[in-house]
Amino acid sequence: MDLYDAINSRASVREFTEENIPDDVIERLLDAACRAPTAGNLQPWRFFVVRDKEMKSKLSRAAYGQEFVASAPVVMVVCADLEASASGYGSRGENLYAIQDTAAAIENMLLATVAEGYGACWVGAFDEGVVTDALRLPRRLRPVALIPVGRPARAPRRTGRIPYRRLTVFI
Repeated sequence: MDLYDAINSRASVREFTEENIPDDVIERLLDAACRAPTAGNLQPWRFFVVRDKEMKSKLSRAAYGQEFVASAPVVMVVCADLEASASGYGSRGENLYAIQDTAAAIENMLLATVAEGYGACWVGAFDEGVVTDALRLPRRLRPVALIPVGRPARAPRRTGRIPYRRLTVFI
């Protein structure tokens, strides 16, 4: 799929079929995420691929009851390694670059998901403490997003976008 087709086709998917996602597809999504730009090439992203039904239910509860999280065949939990970014850039790395870098990785993952014929949703509304406890994350890892991934149960609803000309100043 062409990059612009993937960008224009991407939409949040919240209903999935029960179809499993093959490991090789998951590997390509993770590889795409790892090709994102990163401050100082520190690559502070860390990924947890969750297929376990009980763990997906815990993540769904952590996401304030967003049940579609548990219904996806796979949930990617994307974390920022704060210490990795701080090692190169101090507090700015820990507080900003780690999040920026991880967000770039997430977007690559979302676009790769579309290119592979699957759907996903960037879930940012969740209790970080509950996710941290459920996955037993070390303190240096901050969960940034839950990404439920699966085959869309129906065509995703596209939302309108503000035209760039209304958001841009040309100097």
